[in-house]
Amino acid sequence: MRALRMLLIVVVVLGGLFVVADRVAVHFAENKAADKVKTTENLATTPDVSIKGFPFLTQAASGELDDVEIGIKDYEADTGTGTGGGPKTIRIDDLKADMKGVKFSGDYSSATAATATGTATIAYDELLKAAKSEPTQLFPGVHAQVVGLSDGGNGKIKVDIKVTVAGATQTYPVLSSVTVDGDTVKVHADNLPKLVVDLADSRIRAVTDFQQAIHQLPGGVKLDSVQAAKNGVEITVKGSNVKLAG
Repeated sequence: MRALRMLLIVVVVLGGLFVVADRVAVHFAENKAADKVKTTENLATTPDVSIKGFPFLTQAASGELDDVEIGIKDYEADTGTGTGGGPKTIRIDDLKADMKGVKFSGDYSSATAATATGTATIAYDELLKAAKSEPTQLFPGVHAQVVGLSDGGNGKIKVDIKVTVAGATQTYPVLSSVTVDGDTVKVHADNLPKLVVDLADSRIRAVTDFQQAIHQLPGGVKLDSVQAAKNGVEITVKGSNVKLAG
Protein backbone atom coordinates (compact mmCIF):
# COMPACT_ATOMS: atom_id res chain seq x y z
CA MET A 1 0.00 0.00 0.00
CA ARG A 2 2.83 2.36 0.85
CA ALA A 3 4.50 1.68 -2.50
CA LEU A 4 1.21 2.30 -4.30
CA ARG A 5 0.73 5.53 -2.39
CA MET A 6 4.23 6.68 -3.33
CA LEU A 7 3.57 5.79 -6.98
CA LEU A 8 0.37 7.83 -6.97
CA ILE A 9 2.21 10.80 -5.47
CA VAL A 10 4.89 10.57 -8.16
CA VAL A 11 2.22 10.40 -10.88
CA VAL A 12 0.43 13.45 -9.46
CA VAL A 13 3.68 15.42 -9.19
CA LEU A 14 4.75 14.51 -12.72
CA GLY A 15 1.28 15.34 -14.02
CA GLY A 16 1.46 18.73 -12.33
CA LEU A 17 4.88 19.40 -13.80
CA PHE A 18 3.58 18.45 -17.26
CA VAL A 19 0.66 20.85 -16.90
CA VAL A 20 3.02 23.64 -15.83
CA ALA A 21 5.38 22.90 -18.73
CA ASP A 22 2.47 22.78 -21.14
CA ARG A 23 1.10 26.16 -19.99
CA VAL A 24 4.55 27.76 -20.15
CA ALA A 25 5.00 26.43 -23.68
CA VAL A 26 1.60 27.64 -24.87
CA HIS A 27 2.21 31.09 -23.39
CA PHE A 28 5.52 31.31 -25.24
CA ALA A 29 3.88 30.18 -28.50
CA GLU A 30 1.03 32.70 -28.12
CA ASN A 31 3.49 35.56 -27.66
CA LYS A 32 5.58 34.47 -30.66
CA ALA A 33 2.47 34.13 -32.82
CA ALA A 34 1.13 37.53 -31.71
CA ASP A 35 4.41 39.24 -32.61
CA LYS A 36 4.44 37.53 -36.00
CA VAL A 37 0.85 38.53 -36.81
CA LYS A 38 1.61 42.11 -35.78
CA THR A 39 4.54 42.23 -38.19
CA THR A 40 2.77 40.43 -41.04
CA GLU A 41 -0.34 42.62 -40.86
CA ASN A 42 1.60 45.81 -40.02
CA LEU A 43 -0.53 46.42 -36.93
CA ALA A 44 -0.06 49.37 -34.59
CA THR A 45 -0.60 47.20 -31.51
CA THR A 46 0.06 43.56 -30.66
CA PRO A 47 -3.04 41.37 -31.15
CA ASP A 48 -4.38 38.90 -28.62
CA VAL A 49 -3.64 35.28 -29.54
CA SER A 50 -5.16 32.39 -27.62
CA ILE A 51 -4.30 28.77 -28.45
CA LYS A 52 -7.11 26.49 -27.34
CA GLY A 53 -7.07 22.81 -26.46
CA PHE A 54 -5.03 20.73 -24.05
CA PRO A 55 -2.38 19.53 -24.07
CA PHE A 56 -0.61 22.06 -26.27
CA LEU A 57 2.65 20.13 -26.46
CA THR A 58 1.12 17.20 -28.31
CA GLN A 59 -0.50 19.60 -30.80
CA ALA A 60 2.81 21.38 -31.27
CA ALA A 61 4.59 18.10 -31.90
CA SER A 62 2.15 17.35 -34.74
CA GLY A 63 2.70 20.76 -36.37
CA GLU A 64 -1.01 21.60 -36.30
CA LEU A 65 -3.17 23.41 -33.75
CA ASP A 66 -6.85 22.59 -33.43
CA ASP A 67 -8.18 26.03 -32.55
CA VAL A 68 -6.58 29.48 -32.37
CA GLU A 69 -8.42 32.69 -31.51
CA ILE A 70 -7.07 36.08 -32.59
CA GLY A 71 -8.32 39.48 -31.42
CA ILE A 72 -7.35 42.79 -33.04
CA LYS A 73 -8.58 45.92 -31.29
CA ASP A 74 -8.28 48.40 -34.17
CA TYR A 75 -7.56 47.40 -37.76
CA GLU A 76 -7.09 49.85 -40.62
CA ALA A 77 -8.50 48.05 -43.65
CA ASP A 78 -7.59 49.17 -47.17
CA THR A 79 -10.56 50.56 -49.11
CA GLY A 80 -9.20 52.19 -52.23
CA THR A 81 -11.50 55.22 -52.42
CA GLY A 82 -15.09 55.40 -51.26
CA THR A 83 -18.05 57.23 -52.76
CA GLY A 84 -17.03 60.74 -53.70
CA GLY A 85 -13.34 60.03 -53.15
CA GLY A 86 -13.79 58.68 -49.63
CA PRO A 87 -11.16 57.39 -47.19
CA LYS A 88 -8.23 55.18 -48.23
CA THR A 89 -8.70 53.11 -45.08
CA ILE A 90 -11.52 52.36 -42.69
CA ARG A 91 -11.14 51.48 -39.00
CA ILE A 92 -12.57 48.12 -38.00
CA ASP A 93 -13.04 47.63 -34.25
CA ASP A 94 -12.74 44.48 -32.14
CA LEU A 95 -12.01 42.01 -34.90
CA LYS A 96 -12.21 38.50 -33.42
CA ALA A 97 -11.38 35.47 -35.56
CA ASP A 98 -11.54 31.77 -34.73
CA MET A 99 -9.02 29.74 -36.74
CA LYS A 100 -9.37 25.98 -37.14
CA GLY A 101 -6.71 23.53 -38.23
CA VAL A 102 -3.71 25.87 -38.03
CA LYS A 103 -0.57 24.34 -39.56
CA PHE A 104 2.67 26.08 -38.65
CA SER A 105 6.43 25.87 -39.09
CA GLY A 106 8.69 24.94 -36.19
CA ASP A 107 9.88 28.51 -35.64
CA TYR A 108 6.35 29.96 -36.03
CA SER A 109 7.54 31.99 -39.04
CA SER A 110 4.55 30.79 -41.07
CA ALA A 111 1.06 29.58 -40.20
CA THR A 112 -2.04 28.80 -42.26
CA ALA A 113 -5.55 28.03 -40.99
CA ALA A 114 -7.79 25.61 -42.86
CA THR A 115 -10.86 27.73 -42.03
CA ALA A 116 -11.61 30.97 -40.23
CA THR A 117 -14.75 32.73 -39.02
CA GLY A 118 -15.02 35.98 -37.17
CA THR A 119 -16.87 39.12 -36.20
CA ALA A 120 -16.06 42.83 -36.06
CA THR A 121 -17.70 46.26 -35.90
CA ILE A 122 -17.52 49.30 -38.15
CA ALA A 123 -18.50 52.33 -36.08
CA TYR A 124 -21.13 54.64 -37.56
CA ASP A 125 -18.72 57.58 -37.62
CA GLU A 126 -16.35 55.51 -39.75
CA LEU A 127 -19.05 54.37 -42.18
CA LEU A 128 -20.27 57.97 -42.44
CA LYS A 129 -16.99 58.82 -44.17
CA ALA A 130 -18.14 56.74 -47.15
CA ALA A 131 -21.03 59.13 -47.80
CA LYS A 132 -20.41 62.26 -49.86
CA SER A 133 -18.74 64.81 -47.63
CA GLU A 134 -20.07 67.85 -49.50
CA PRO A 135 -23.72 68.83 -50.08
CA THR A 136 -25.14 67.59 -53.38
CA GLN A 137 -27.27 69.85 -55.55
CA LEU A 138 -30.52 68.03 -56.21
CA PHE A 139 -32.20 70.94 -57.95
CA PRO A 140 -31.34 74.64 -58.35
CA GLY A 141 -31.51 76.04 -54.82
CA VAL A 142 -31.92 72.56 -53.24
CA HIS A 143 -28.97 70.73 -51.66
CA ALA A 144 -28.80 67.58 -49.52
CA GLN A 145 -26.16 65.83 -47.46
CA VAL A 146 -25.88 62.81 -45.13
CA VAL A 147 -24.99 64.23 -41.71
CA GLY A 148 -25.43 61.26 -39.37
CA LEU A 149 -25.79 57.50 -39.04
CA SER A 150 -27.20 55.62 -36.07
CA ASP A 151 -29.07 52.47 -35.07
CA GLY A 152 -32.58 52.50 -36.53
CA GLY A 153 -33.70 49.29 -34.80
CA ASN A 154 -34.65 45.93 -36.31
CA GLY A 155 -31.35 45.68 -38.16
CA LYS A 156 -31.76 49.02 -39.96
CA ILE A 157 -29.57 52.12 -40.11
CA LYS A 158 -31.10 55.54 -39.49
CA VAL A 159 -29.58 57.92 -42.02
CA ASP A 160 -30.03 61.63 -41.27
CA ILE A 161 -30.33 63.72 -44.44
CA LYS A 162 -29.95 67.49 -44.15
CA VAL A 163 -31.81 69.30 -46.93
CA THR A 164 -31.26 72.99 -47.64
CA VAL A 165 -33.88 74.89 -49.67
CA ALA A 166 -33.23 78.57 -50.35
CA GLY A 167 -31.08 78.80 -47.23
CA ALA A 168 -33.56 77.04 -44.92
CA THR A 169 -32.52 73.60 -43.62
CA GLN A 170 -34.41 70.58 -42.37
CA THR A 171 -33.18 67.13 -41.37
CA TYR A 172 -35.02 64.01 -42.52
CA PRO A 173 -34.48 60.57 -40.92
CA VAL A 174 -34.39 57.72 -43.42
CA LEU A 175 -34.40 54.02 -42.49
CA SER A 176 -31.94 52.11 -44.64
CA SER A 177 -30.83 48.52 -45.19
CA VAL A 178 -27.18 47.51 -45.07
CA THR A 179 -25.90 44.57 -47.12
CA VAL A 180 -22.69 42.97 -48.32
CA ASP A 181 -21.93 42.58 -52.01
CA GLY A 182 -18.56 40.90 -52.48
CA ASP A 183 -16.03 43.10 -50.69
CA THR A 184 -18.39 46.08 -50.44
CA VAL A 185 -20.76 47.27 -47.69
CA LYS A 186 -23.82 48.97 -49.23
CA VAL A 187 -26.38 51.26 -47.59
CA HIS A 188 -29.73 51.55 -49.42
CA ALA A 189 -32.70 53.68 -48.31
CA ASP A 190 -35.88 51.64 -47.78
CA ASN A 191 -38.11 54.69 -48.26
CA LEU A 192 -37.13 58.08 -49.59
CA PRO A 193 -38.04 61.22 -47.64
CA LYS A 194 -40.90 63.42 -48.84
CA LEU A 195 -39.11 66.67 -49.54
CA VAL A 196 -40.38 70.19 -50.00
CA VAL A 197 -39.97 69.67 -53.74
CA ASP A 198 -40.60 66.48 -55.69
CA LEU A 199 -37.47 64.87 -57.13
CA ALA A 200 -36.72 61.85 -59.24
CA ASP A 201 -35.62 58.84 -57.11
CA SER A 202 -32.23 58.80 -58.78
CA ARG A 203 -31.45 62.34 -57.61
CA ILE A 204 -32.20 61.81 -53.94
CA ARG A 205 -30.63 58.32 -53.96
CA ALA A 206 -27.40 59.94 -55.12
CA VAL A 207 -27.30 61.20 -51.52
CA THR A 208 -29.12 58.60 -49.42
CA ASP A 209 -27.45 55.52 -50.93
CA PHE A 210 -23.71 54.94 -50.62
CA GLN A 211 -21.18 52.16 -50.32
CA GLN A 212 -17.75 51.37 -48.95
CA ALA A 213 -15.35 48.79 -50.35
CA ILE A 214 -13.12 46.85 -47.95
CA HIS A 215 -10.41 45.27 -50.04
CA GLN A 216 -8.12 43.76 -47.46
CA LEU A 217 -8.76 42.03 -44.14
CA PRO A 218 -6.25 40.09 -41.99
CA GLY A 219 -5.10 36.83 -43.53
CA GLY A 220 -7.31 37.32 -46.56
CA VAL A 221 -10.65 36.63 -44.83
CA LYS A 222 -13.68 38.02 -46.67
CA LEU A 223 -16.86 39.85 -45.73
CA ASP A 224 -19.75 37.44 -45.24
CA SER A 225 -22.67 39.42 -43.79
CA VAL A 226 -23.48 42.72 -42.10
CA GLN A 227 -26.19 44.06 -39.80
CA ALA A 228 -26.90 47.38 -38.13
CA ALA A 229 -26.43 47.36 -34.36
CA LYS A 230 -26.28 49.82 -31.46
CA ASN A 231 -22.74 51.13 -31.90
CA GLY A 232 -22.18 50.45 -35.58
CA VAL A 233 -22.60 47.83 -38.25
CA GLU A 234 -21.58 44.35 -37.15
CA ILE A 235 -19.85 42.31 -39.82
CA THR A 236 -19.06 38.62 -40.02
CA VAL A 237 -16.10 37.32 -41.97
CA LYS A 238 -14.97 33.91 -43.16
CA GLY A 239 -12.20 32.34 -45.17
CA SER A 240 -10.28 29.19 -46.01
CA ASN A 241 -6.53 28.61 -46.24
CA VAL A 242 -6.09 31.80 -44.26
CA LYS A 243 -2.47 32.87 -43.98
CA LEU A 244 -1.70 34.15 -40.49
CA ALA A 245 2.02 34.63 -40.91
CA GLY A 246 4.86 34.11 -43.35
